[in-house]
Amino acid sequence: MSEWFDETLHSGYHQGFRVKKVLFESKTEHQHLVIFDSVDFGRVMALDGVIQTTERDEFVYHEMLAHVPLLAHGKAKDVLIIGGGDGGLLREVLRHARVERAVQVEIDQAVIDMCVEYLPRHSSGAYDDPRAEIVIGDGIDYVQNCGRQFDVILSDSTDPIGPGEVLFTSPFYEGIKRCLKPGGVFAAQNGVAFMQPEEVRTTHQRLSPLFADCHFYAAAVPTYVGGIMTFAWASDDLNLRKLDLETLQQRFSESGITSRYYTPALHHGSFALPQYILDILKDD
Repeated sequence: MSEWFDETLHSGYHQGFRVKKVLFESKTEHQHLVIFDSVDFGRVMALDGVIQTTERDEFVYHEMLAHVPLLAHGKAKDVLIIGGGDGGLLREVLRHARVERAVQVEIDQAVIDMCVEYLPRHSSGAYDDPRAEIVIGDGIDYVQNCGRQFDVILSDSTDPIGPGEVLFTSPFYEGIKRCLKPGGVFAAQNGVAFMQPEEVRTTHQRLSPLFADCHFYAAAVPTYVGGIMTFAWASDDLNLRKLDLETLQQRFSESGITSRYYTPALHHGSFALPQYILDILKDD
C-alpha cells in the first residue's frame, strides 16, 4: 500500500487517509481486508477498498445504531445483529442490562478475528460476554430459515456491493419480518443519502410494504463523507418512533449507560430529516 489509502466507494469522488503503517492485509474467502494505522483517525479497517470503521469516530455510528432502537423499544431481551464483525455494535448492544441474548451473524470469521486482534477497543471484550452468540454464516440465509424471533434486529452491513448487496434486498427484508417479534424494531445502516439517494429510495420501496412504519433517522459520522449517514427504521408499532423526550430521558438514565455521542435529545431529533431526503420519500 502507498502512503495514502484512497477510498473508492464513489466513481467520481474519493477521500484519502494518510497511512502510518499497514497492520494486516489479506484476501479472505469473501473480500479484501486491510487494517492500517492512520495519521488522524487511529486504526482503520477497509473492505474491498471501502472504509468500514475507524477508531476515532466509530462511537457515533455504533451508539446510534444500537441505542436508538433499543431505547425506543424499552424492553428488548433478544437482539439479532447481522454483520458487524468489528464488534462495536455488539459492544453497545450488550451495554443494555435488559438484553439477555445477542446473536450476531457474520459471514466472515476472518473479519472478527482480525478486529479482535487489531481493533480490540471496538469489541472491548464483547465477544467474551456469555450473552453473545456468534454465528458464522450468511445473514439472508439466517433470517429466512432460523426458528427464533427477536425484539430488535440490527443490520450493520457493508454498502450494497459485494457480500453486503443481498442485505438490501426484498428477500432479506422479508426474512427480517418473519424473525421480528410483534412490536419489534428493525434498524440498519443505509448510506450517506446525499451521495447515495438511491439507497434511501430502494430501501423505502422494499420495506414499506412489509411494515406499518418505515422511516429513517440520521447521524453525522465524519468518516462517512458527503453528508449525514441515514439509518433505516421499520416497525409495526407506530408509537416507538414518536416517543416523547421525557420518556427517552428516563429510559436512558435508568440504563446507566454513558455515551460519547448519543443523547435522548439527539435521539428525538434524529428522525427530523432534511428536505432533500423527504423529497426522495415523497417522490417514492
